Amino acid sequence: MTLTPVTPTIRSRPVYAPLGARPGRMHLIVADGEGAEAVTDMLARTEDAGNLLADAHIMYCPGPTGSDQTAVLQAIGAAQFFRAPSIPAMLPRLARVLSAAHMGTQFYLAGSEGLIGQAERDIMNTGFPFEAIQKEHRGSTLRRVQCVHCKGITENVATDPFRCSHCGLNLFVRDHYSRRMAAFQGVNIDAEDPGDVPAAVVRFK
Repeated sequence: MTLTPVTPTIRSRPVYAPLGARPGRMHLIVADGEGAEAVTDMLARTEDAGNLLADAHIMYCPGPTGSDQTAVLQAIGAAQFFRAPSIPAMLPRLARVLSAAHMGTQFYLAGSEGLIGQAERDIMNTGFPFEAIQKEHRGSTLRRVQCVHCKGITENVATDPFRCSHCGLNLFVRDHYSRRMAAFQGVNIDAEDPGDVPAAVVRFK
């Protein structure tokens, strides 16, 4: 599977590019699901992949649709490898690694937008520069969406519109993206005409 295509719509909509090896003191690779393929593809294009892996810490969890390529990443020989059962279980480990990381660390994020967004948020909150972070979207397009009304976040949204899992409002899924929340924004679709809700359409898989 190649880079998941993204059609640019508004300025805040994230865009992605294939990962590329860069010189660094440490290489922190965070991936889920099919993001494992982005990592192996990058290494296949890297002449000194062995040197990169000698300073690499890989963190991985299955994707939102169940894709699990743990064995593939374990086999490539990184200095450190950690598997989590889910993104929420991975984030505390990421926080511990970031607390000991130094400037010059290179970050490679790959897989679902939910994983990429949350890892990017936590990395930038520690003061690392945006330029040190590379992102490649692979696999699922399911969205992490924040309701702008109750501020609750619903994971793995597939349909548009959808019902907020916190307040129950019918939400239109916008392409507007908040890096601070690591989520797309959902807006009440029937605020002016309560009950006038279009049929839900599967837009994200």
